Amino acid sequence: MAKSERSAASPQREGKSARVLQASAPSGRVGQSVLERIGNTPLLRLERIGQKFPNVEFLAKAEWFNPGGSVKDRPALSMIQAGLASGALRLGKTIIDATSGNTGISYAMIGAAMGYPVTLCLPDSASHERKRILAAFGAEMIITPGDEGTDGAIRRVQKIVAAEPEKYFYPDQYSNPANWQAHYRGTANEIWAQTGGRITHFVAGLGTSGTFVGTTRRLKELNPSIRCISLQPDASFHGLEGWKHMQTAIRPSIYDDTLADEDLAVSTEDAYRLVKRIARDEGLLVSPSAAAALSGCFAVANKIPRKRPAVIVAIFADSAAKYLSERFWDEH
Repeated sequence: MAKSERSAASPQREGKSARVLQASAPSGRVGQSVLERIGNTPLLRLERIGQKFPNVEFLAKAEWFNPGGSVKDRPALSMIQAGLASGALRLGKTIIDATSGNTGISYAMIGAAMGYPVTLCLPDSASHERKRILAAFGAEMIITPGDEGTDGAIRRVQKIVAAEPEKYFYPDQYSNPANWQAHYRGTANEIWAQTGGRITHFVAGLGTSGTFVGTTRRLKELNPSIRCISLQPDASFHGLEGWKHMQTAIRPSIYDDTLADEDLAVSTEDAYRLVKRIARDEGLLVSPSAAAALSGCFAVANKIPRKRPAVIVAIFADSAAKYLSERFWDEH
């Protein structure tokens, strides 16, 4: 990880040269396992793309620094650890779940590192890169119709587990409290330390909702005045992989819609355009969902009085690495 260029506890904003805020300095230990590298991701300051809001500091939690390449490493490890602790996961069982790709990659990576086979139900609409990564980790893939999204994958995995319950450990990322607890224990506390408690707004998209729910619950404990804004696609059919349009999708049981101070809709087209702007203005190759999170940040910033300073932190769930074959890169 990048060396910290700023004290995590300092409440003062530094100059343009300070780009990366770390929760803690690297330990320098040799021989850490891949699983020990999950969490403590950098917080990046976006310096150019939000210049029209001089009173707002835009910070992105760069979750692609997790070894599996996304924010989903956190809940995947948390749910597997909870399964081991309860005895629900034991040798001879296969880890199975529904996924749009990122959580599946995390399961596959962790399963490979711990010696557990992994089976995943995922929609055919998942990107080509995701499927290649899953295959590389040795995961078995059961492909469901793309037009059914993750809901179709959820229905398929439930049928498989019901037929052979003793064969599988089914974490069920949409219902498992260990999902949001990973962010309550980790993500939120990292953000608080990295901003020196200066955060005024938190923004995250809704998929399983674990990232938003867990981070928001802890941030509100640390400072109830922090405004927490959830984001959803603006339509049931969209191109933001991993996100859910809650009004029309199977609602995750861990989702608590009372937590959000505001819930905003984001368009896929806006996210696609912003992906390219972020690359060219900030030198960051990020995913459409990360760009959608920044789009939500701009909507929030538009409502903040110009003379009021604000620190907006957004979750950038993953990089562009799994989306480079998508056609929107070639559209003008």
